[in-house]
Amino acid sequence: MKNRLIYNFFTDDDFLRISNQIKKSEQTTSGEIRISIKEKRSLFELKKDITRLAEKEFYRLGMNSTKDKTGILLFLLLGERQFYILADEGINRKVSKETWYELRDEIQNQFREGKFSSGLIHGIEKVGKILSEHFPIKADDKNELSNKVILK
Repeated sequence: MKNRLIYNFFTDDDFLRISNQIKKSEQTTSGEIRISIKEKRSLFELKKDITRLAEKEFYRLGMNSTKDKTGILLFLLLGERQFYILADEGINRKVSKETWYELRDEIQNQFREGKFSSGLIHGIEKVGKILSEHFPIKADDKNELSNKVILK
């Protein structure tokens, strides 16, 4: 298991730090943040672009089922160094796609410098701040989705 491609970029401690940052960021928002890291495409996915792959993962993880449609996925296709941010419709009604494109570029700049873990942590912090402005934590809020990093 440790010879997987992913361990050339991340350590188990990195995944713990990333999960902890998700938990911390979600303390100020009713939004749900998930990280999914896929090493490479399957044979059936060769013709799909990064957007379609992120959408497939979004639905696979049940992120479309949050109470207020406030799920957001940070999806990394590691083998191809591609990254995508996909927000649910509740978020898209209040936050422009350009906001997510700018954040994607910031994160990718960190990736280019080899800062994969800190790039994701920076991204989670920014997502948390943006979501807390539009979707502050509610008294009855509960964590609807796991904070664990998904590895595929």
